Amino acid sequence: MSRGHALEEKDKKYVWHPFTQMRDWERDEVVVIRSARGCVLEDTRGRRYLDGVSSLWVNIHGHRKKEIDRAIRFQLDRVAHSTLLGLASMPSIALAEELVRLAPRGLEKVFYSDNGSTGVEVALKLSFQYWQHKGGKHRRRRMFIRLRNGYHGDTIGAVSVGGIGLFHDTYRPLLFPTIEGPSFYCYRCDFGKEPASCASECLVSLEAIMRRHRSRVAALIIEPVVQAAGGMIVAPAGHLAAIGTLCRKYGILLIADEVAVGCGRTGTMFACEHEGVSPDILVISKGLTGGYLPLAATLTTREVYDAFRAPYRMKKTFFHGHSYTGNALACAAAIASLGVFRKERVLERLPPKIRLFSRLLERLKRLPHVGDVRQKGFMVGIELVRSPRTREPYAFGTRMGHRVCMRARKHGLLIRPLGDVIVLMPPLSMSGAQLKRMIDVVYRCIREETG
Repeated sequence: MSRGHALEEKDKKYVWHPFTQMRDWERDEVVVIRSARGCVLEDTRGRRYLDGVSSLWVNIHGHRKKEIDRAIRFQLDRVAHSTLLGLASMPSIALAEELVRLAPRGLEKVFYSDNGSTGVEVALKLSFQYWQHKGGKHRRRRMFIRLRNGYHGDTIGAVSVGGIGLFHDTYRPLLFPTIEGPSFYCYRCDFGKEPASCASECLVSLEAIMRRHRSRVAALIIEPVVQAAGGMIVAPAGHLAAIGTLCRKYGILLIADEVAVGCGRTGTMFACEHEGVSPDILVISKGLTGGYLPLAATLTTREVYDAFRAPYRMKKTFFHGHSYTGNALACAAAIASLGVFRKERVLERLPPKIRLFSRLLERLKRLPHVGDVRQKGFMVGIELVRSPRTREPYAFGTRMGHRVCMRARKHGLLIRPLGDVIVLMPPLSMSGAQLKRMIDVVYRCIREETG
């Protein structure tokens, strides 16, 4: 038995994989990754794959980026980790300063945690406790408005504000109650409208919800511009700005979950920048360290921060934290990643690649079972349907999206679906030639698998 095959068998024996039906996994061939460089991964059998989803949306500059490698090694020679409970650390200070400099105006304080879910938990607890500290009638503000098709992580608080039934319904008995608002899913509009006849019914409905519940809502949470795990659902222009205006109108805190959409994914460092929105709380993770190490940052305003500043006896402290909060290695990686953005002018050089990506995607729209192609920057969702005319989806058990992605693997491309939405989210460093190759493979596999 080869070493690669032995590892596959041990994986099946010992490892439980996320978002994976293990009964199927145990029957299939396992790809075990042993090395990577740039946008290419290599497995234990020597096969090479283009990383079409940035190792699940985290890699930004490609694998083995020398600047990030060097920063981690430098930090490792000093200290790998020391707690932020009662101590400070050089990397966490430097990173916080840089994040505040880059973030939308008004965000001045940084609270670290370990990943997107924990960053969202921080945001929820901060916004809830903020109103409790305000006192009086404000203590009634205990509810959160979430959007249908939203996804904010897999911890209990994050699931409570999620809106994807497949992921979240099982756990409803464990969750705190929330108020659901409509999604901006134009292809499958909640109100049965087409873009030509749309009168922003989703925003009208959302405002009605805000007006009715304003006195008991602490915050609204949204993935700015793109609902990622919901199926790469791209908001119409002006939608985010309108929600920001509504939150100010009704005195509701706005939480921007930029875990998936931040770090340049939509073409700007933060997705909120597209429409000039400054949220009260912003969460960033995934690409923050360039895809190297787990780290999240929850940024907030001086006003929110000041609500927690009081004599200790008043018990207004934010009693929340994690063992690895502000981990030095992770912060060093994040600082280096942000340095690459500056040095290589990543954001300034993105527009031509985004335009190329758009042109390449046009080809997919002509395939008979492609219902919709959605793109914002380097985030793409290709929705496969049984009937484009009626928008009838494939039966759940058909697993058409999975089948296309498994076929793509045979052609040297690693991608993952969200149901029957094929997701493409390559590293920002992917070259034009690699983008073209990726789309060629996706086109071929959709055509062959859907018939």
